[in-house]
This record gives sequence, structure tokens and C-alpha cells, in this order.
Amino acid sequence: MRKIITTMWVSLDGFIAGPNGEMDWIGELYDEAMGEYQFAFVSSADTLLLGRVTYQSFAGSWPHVPDSPTVSEGEKAYARKLNALQKVVFSKTLDSVEWNNSRLLREVNPADIEQLKQEPGRDIIIYGSATLVQTLTNLGLIDEYQILVHPVILGAGKPLFKDITDKVKLKLVNATTNPSGVIVLSYQPRAESASTH
Repeated sequence: MRKIITTMWVSLDGFIAGPNGEMDWIGELYDEAMGEYQFAFVSSADTLLLGRVTYQSFAGSWPHVPDSPTVSEGEKAYARKLNALQKVVFSKTLDSVEWNNSRLLREVNPADIEQLKQEPGRDIIIYGSATLVQTLTNLGLIDEYQILVHPVILGAGKPLFKDITDKVKLKLVNATTNPSGVIVLSYQPRAESASTH
């Protein structure tokens, strides 16, 4: 069965964006190691799940990157991988999705997600899309969280996890420290023991 793997940047104090949605602090620490991580992440998958905000951001830029004369060959190669993925966009407000290989679903239906995981192919990934990650976390449908902890304290902002209904116990399966000081922590849900309390 395919796994759903999410990657998310976070400040040391647990925020994914500043109080006004600022994300400039992420780019400040982007180095070669981060580029290699992102390329390997997108190469491991053939399907991308997106919420509306992330979809509109990605669809507005990545389709044009391979033809841009101002970006590096590495970024073009990454963009081609991203553009080729199957994309499932969750939105109640979008009328249509134009990015190639995209389909629109109005709501997160656990049966649809389980069916997607049963299909043959590579892993299913999520970039950002915090609300979608929170929804899938509450449904117990995420198989791995890759958290990119940035060495910055924002003091306030948009939290990584909010409105989580039940405690989720995780186990650390990998940790990598990049030269920039960003630490990539990979967690998988811990299987609950069968004992009763």
C-alpha cells in the first residue's frame, strides 16, 4: 500500500508562517542539502495532495519554471518532476483546476483517500497545506511526517498543528542535520498496543 507522506517547515517555536503569513525565513536557509532533500522527496512520489491555498500558489508558478531563463537547471528539473505528478486538490470554493494532471475534490472523504492509497504506484506526498494535514491527521491517514525544523524563533504566527482532536503518538524514524542548521525529523505514527486500560 502507498504511504501518505507530508513535509512541512516549522520554526523552533512551532509556527509554519509568521503572524501575517510571512515565510521569508524559510528561503534564508535554503542550501544545496535542502535542494537535494526536496528533489529526493518529490522523486519518491507520483501523486501530490493539495489544499486550495497551496494549489493556487504552486499552480501560479511551477508550470512556468522549466521555460524560465532565470532559474537554475536543478530548479527546472525539480519543477518538471512536480509538474508531472498526479495532483488531487481539495477545495469547496474553486470552480476548476487547470494545472496539468489535476483533479478537484470538494471534501476529504476517508474512503477516497484509502482507495488512493490502495492504487499501484509510488508514495503520495503533501507540501504545506496545513489545514489538509490537520484534517488527515485527525482521520489517522498520514503515514509519515517529515518536519523541517528551522533555527529561528518567530514569537507568533500560524501553528503547525491546531484543532487536533486526539493525541497522536509518533516514533522518530530518521533525523538529518543540514549545514544551514535545518533539522529534518521524520516521524511515523506509533501503533497502539492492544492492551485495555
